[in-house]
Amino acid sequence: MAVFVALGAFLMTLAGGWTAQRVTDRRHLVLGLAGGLMLGVVGLDLLPEALRAADHEIHGVPAALLLFVAGFLLAHLVERLLAARRAAHGAVEHAAVHHGAAPPGAAGQETAGQEAAGQTAAEHRHRSPEVGLTAAAAMVGHSLMDGVAIGASFQVGGGMGTAVALAVIAHDFADGFNTFTLTRLYGNARRKALAMLFADAVAPVAGAAASAFLTIPENVLGGYLGLFGGALLYLAAAEILPEAHHAHPARSTLLCTVAGAAFIWLVVGVTG
Repeated sequence: MAVFVALGAFLMTLAGGWTAQRVTDRRHLVLGLAGGLMLGVVGLDLLPEALRAADHEIHGVPAALLLFVAGFLLAHLVERLLAARRAAHGAVEHAAVHHGAAPPGAAGQETAGQEAAGQTAAEHRHRSPEVGLTAAAAMVGHSLMDGVAIGASFQVGGGMGTAVALAVIAHDFADGFNTFTLTRLYGNARRKALAMLFADAVAPVAGAAASAFLTIPENVLGGYLGLFGGALLYLAAAEILPEAHHAHPARSTLLCTVAGAAFIWLVVGVTG
């Protein structure tokens, strides 16, 4: 029964990814909506659940909040390390381009053209594809845990299983939307984004099937949610939302962000 219900999450995840790729002509609106969805998921869903599951304190601070901060810092560290590595690699390439001699009459034009090309290349190198794939992989891992939650709740009772399944299915649309958007935002090919989307869709089904053979302690699950929430908040606040407003600082982009957070609030309220 749990696996059958998880198929609903599979379809909703694919629907979210399909929506994200169909509205690429309004990229700033897509990113604004994705940022709002991620903010809502973290603040209204993941973090409250993490605090409930991992409520013990470490030196006066809930363990879930410590892991939340650790997740934020870990995502920042990974993104900076990958960006620095790619920037260093790009600097070598840029130096190699300038090492070639230019015709005397075209020296000024070539230098200006090289500088413009270097700036454009630097903008593309700023976003490391590895970061997008890592973020998408984290979304897949979260969806796997969602499937485990569905299976575990059905072991508790049918009513509990139905409630958890409805909650997971409702926010898996946002998961699919964000998985595809994150992968593409960092410069990965469309086929990679689709592969990560499919993996994210399959994950709840696999998790529900695996739940028959394993049990995850509640405090471990709470710690995981805190860590994942921190990483997700970093991506939303430091990457997606600035990118959404960079080229199109429009009121409509801001409205999409608010709408994304409000949608998660509605889902949390309806599903309890």
